[in-house]
Amino acid sequence: MECFQVLEAEEGIQQAILRRLAARGGLGGRCARGNHPTLVVVSPRAAAAKVPLPRQCRTVLLPGGTSGLPLRAASAVSYGASPRDSLTLSSREGDTLWAALQRELVTVDGQVVERQEFPLRLEPGAGELPSLAAAGALLLLGVPPEELGRPGG
Repeated sequence: MECFQVLEAEEGIQQAILRRLAARGGLGGRCARGNHPTLVVVSPRAAAAKVPLPRQCRTVLLPGGTSGLPLRAASAVSYGASPRDSLTLSSREGDTLWAALQRELVTVDGQVVERQEFPLRLEPGAGELPSLAAAGALLLLGVPPEELGRPGG
């Protein structure tokens, strides 16, 4: 069983997630056992290209406005520019993006993350939406929002 699976088109999302998790010492066995990934992360380009998805997962993180995915998930979290998305960008100050969690979310290990705004560092060459996707995945994997604004997050 994979804890998470990132479906992307060379957008750097999986690399950003793995880098942050490695800096924290990994996941520490937080994901439930099963035959499917606990978390599936769909990048903006993968969604546009309709990349094949696993049949099911517990939680899917996907770009806002994505519909008709042939994926069974217990919960879905959207990210993007729309206020209807669960995770949005509220502003940008240089290399710092301000993200807004519009509604609470439940991490893969069952912790609740409350609505809030938090900074996240934009790595050189990284796009805003892929950075937001990586941040959303990290939140869902249990990384506290306050860590996402630190270098390497």
